[in-house]
Amino acid sequence: MSKAVKQPGTEKVKEGSLKPIKSVLVAQPRPESEKSPYFDLEKKYNVTFNFCPFILVEGVPGKDFRKQKVDIHDYSAIIFNSRNAIDHFFRIVEELKIKISPEMKYFCITEAIALYLQKFIIYRKRKIFYGEDGSIQSMLDVIARHKSKEKYLVPLNDICRNETLECLQKNSLEYVEVVLYRTVINDVKEELKKKPDMIVFFTPGGVKSLFHNDPDFVQNGTLIGAFGPITSKAVEDAGLLLDIKAPIPNVPSMPSALDLFLATRNKAIK
Repeated sequence: MSKAVKQPGTEKVKEGSLKPIKSVLVAQPRPESEKSPYFDLEKKYNVTFNFCPFILVEGVPGKDFRKQKVDIHDYSAIIFNSRNAIDHFFRIVEELKIKISPEMKYFCITEAIALYLQKFIIYRKRKIFYGEDGSIQSMLDVIARHKSKEKYLVPLNDICRNETLECLQKNSLEYVEVVLYRTVINDVKEELKKKPDMIVFFTPGGVKSLFHNDPDFVQNGTLIGAFGPITSKAVEDAGLLLDIKAPIPNVPSMPSALDLFLATRNKAIK
């Protein structure tokens, strides 16, 4: 029997113990479109969203990629655990004029990441797979259903040695990791001084950046949200309480998770 997933914002609280959320710091760049669901949430709940990437991403040049001596044509499947990995994989492919076989299989840790592939390939004409609940185990369950023995390529950043690789190794899958981008910690001290009611993370690097910018950070009532199982694990490993976890069934995105959380919280306050 599968374990029930707790919906965000549904925890029982003592009457009068909750305070309205007025400010949310999102560890990503500000959306380019004013039609972003974050701005709809601002109007709906009278909340201010501030956007500031906690990490900056720098692509590995093609010449440095070649030094890793990885031939993409040697692999029949790719595992993507972030949009950054997708961006920089196709950047390298374009820069080096590498032709990807239409038979290439793409395994993604979440549906949202799988759908992001539409930016680079014709989605309906490619072999794209993802786990049901956004967990690494569910992605491995999908991989296990493919009887043919695949050789997996795993694009990563320079500091990533994560649970995905551990699971691949434990399941005796043939894979090679390749570094396509580097992460640099961004200076977010001024944003943290504003004491936001909530911080939302999208990468483990963002959690690392938090403590780099504020080594003495104490949660002390600050709510924490995390998108993706790897980021959620990084939050918990850092000793922080995780209030919003996405994706989960029926809550596929962080804006939808925030919508549910804020609605439930406001109802509890009233």
